[in-house]
Amino acid sequence: MKISVILATYNEEKNIKDCLESVKELADEIVIVDGTSTDKTVEIASHYTKKIFIRENPLMFHKNKQYAIEKATGDWILYLDADERVSPSLKKEIKSAIRNPKSEINGFWIPRKNIIFGKWIRYTGWWPDYQLRLFRRGKAFLPCKSLHEQPQLTGKAGYLKNPLVHYNYQTVSQFVQKLNKLYTENDKNIFLSEGKKFNWRDAIHFPSSEFLKRFFLEEGYKDGFHGLVLSIFQAFSSFVTFAKIWETRGFPEVESDDFLSEIEKEAKKISREFKYWLVTAKLSQTNNFFKKFYYRLRRKLIL
Repeated sequence: MKISVILATYNEEKNIKDCLESVKELADEIVIVDGTSTDKTVEIASHYTKKIFIRENPLMFHKNKQYAIEKATGDWILYLDADERVSPSLKKEIKSAIRNPKSEINGFWIPRKNIIFGKWIRYTGWWPDYQLRLFRRGKAFLPCKSLHEQPQLTGKAGYLKNPLVHYNYQTVSQFVQKLNKLYTENDKNIFLSEGKKFNWRDAIHFPSSEFLKRFFLEEGYKDGFHGLVLSIFQAFSSFVTFAKIWETRGFPEVESDDFLSEIEKEAKKISREFKYWLVTAKLSQTNNFFKKFYYRLRRKLIL
């Protein structure tokens, strides 16, 4: 069973070599669609494959990934980003997983180990971060509607155990640039296309809800200070999304006789939610002696 490894690239000279080195013994074919890079990405990639296609670099970069999928000729397709690495253990598991041509499995979800700001993030919504990256040719495609989307698969999917290593955000500037140019634009467009109602209170609730979800519900506090910073960043991203929606609507003013009192009401709601999730987190970490105290405290917050 032949494997095509596909990538869509743009100015990835710092990452592309290590990525391709990690799959050169696995891939029967490497297909790269480059978005007109201005650095040495194509030059480096040409040492590993001659199958390189040059196209424009669209905001919806999944379009180039889908084009690479269409150009692949292997029985199975493994699609990667340039900042991802396939470990020897994952390589071995992939070979074993696709060995049976009569299997009903048409694709596999692979866990992804995100290294952010130099640390493996095990919580905060970043693990196991399953990605549908391995599938039979002709059995999956990218809809190209959202930057967060997964390939749409026809048939059954299985799960692999060994993770794909993702050297995700390495600098604060990188995080902020992607947040502004890609993800908040994407999320704004989805919000608008779905015809959702716009409410000024979302300026408070978008970021607060995102922070509470990341830091408490998804246990970001277990990632320590990294988890706190990433939860704040995700909250900021949600706020920027809101602000861009507000901008698109023409910066409408809020009509209120007592705007400060309105803000106070929303702040009290958020404070109550924060205390509830803080107590819930303490419940999961405390011993039996203090559990009754925290249960009673949480009950008061609910009532």
